[in-house]
Amino acid sequence: MIPSTSKRFSEIRESVQKLCQDFPGEYWREKDRARQYPTEFVQALNEAGYLGAVIPEEYGGSGLPLGAASAVLEEVQASGCNGSASHAQMYIMGTILRHGSEEQKRKWLPGIASGDLRLQAFGVTEPTSGTDTLSLRTTAVRQGDHYIVNGQKVWTSRAEHSDLMLLLARTTPKEDVKKRTDGLSVFVVDMREVLGQGLTIKPIPTMINHSTTEIFFDNMKVPAENLIGLEGKGFKYILDSMNPERILIASECIGDGRYFIDKATEYSKERVLFNRPIGQNQGVQFPIARAYTAIQAASLMVERALELYEAGEECGEQANMSKLLASEASWAAADTCLQTYGGFGFAEEYDIERKFRETRLYQIAPISTNMILSYVSEHVLGMPRSY
Repeated sequence: MIPSTSKRFSEIRESVQKLCQDFPGEYWREKDRARQYPTEFVQALNEAGYLGAVIPEEYGGSGLPLGAASAVLEEVQASGCNGSASHAQMYIMGTILRHGSEEQKRKWLPGIASGDLRLQAFGVTEPTSGTDTLSLRTTAVRQGDHYIVNGQKVWTSRAEHSDLMLLLARTTPKEDVKKRTDGLSVFVVDMREVLGQGLTIKPIPTMINHSTTEIFFDNMKVPAENLIGLEGKGFKYILDSMNPERILIASECIGDGRYFIDKATEYSKERVLFNRPIGQNQGVQFPIARAYTAIQAASLMVERALELYEAGEECGEQANMSKLLASEASWAAADTCLQTYGGFGFAEEYDIERKFRETRLYQIAPISTNMILSYVSEHVLGMPRSY
């Protein structure tokens, strides 16, 4: 396997690689065919302590920095597995860790760390607003000791396989706020209590096995004590989950890129046509070498973003750019790998077509490439706001 550029957490990386050997391509092909959630794989990650890696020790976690989560997800992808079934837990909890009360942390974090509670659902995107988060329409109205939630979310992945959901809803009408970023609030929803009682989950079949859904709220009750931080300041709190989200998704893309480059390189040495290995031809060599170069460069940006985040410094620019560069590099590596395999790349048994479909997602979600470019244009380069 092509090694990571990072030398950090080498023991964790080796352990993850060994764990992934118990989940070979056939396991993932079966899940993909049946569109099933990889429960056994997620349980294995939980039992190994990886999903609670960034939770402080006082709440039952390992107390490791975000770089440890990055290492786990990169190696998962590089091993041919798929971390999307569990990656959200590693970044969603950032909002609770930074803005939750001590009581809330003690209520939820130990269970999340042990695996008794699953925090995998992130309710932000809506059908009408998409990535225009400040225009979301789901409302939460205070009534006594509860909030009453009405509205709809879409692309809320893993909702059927999660106990808790981090929900962003409007608590003040958009026309009544002074700042466009005000009026949104964050709640932890215990979906076990409200499923079928104000909460409806509907699966969305997609081209990849991503366990994504749309969610409907119909007078759903959420205890007021489940409000994170101050009412109306939720957008700021959500941002504290978004930078880690970008960094960790970028790490997955780096892992995907390593997987594709490794596969393409080995196949180019083994596949013989016209009495010579196809890897002897520069027309095969150069695209693989270019893909490798792009992945290595993107990996360095991920490391820079991690360095800043772990130091408590502003990392929005680096987190966004690492996600953009890594997602584009992984897609280029996927395309190169498929081209190297030729017709066999379309055959299910080689796993290329499955991973090819999976890595394409990350130029669209969780933030599209164009939105990142808009961010860099406005907030980094100081150009006029485009939307």
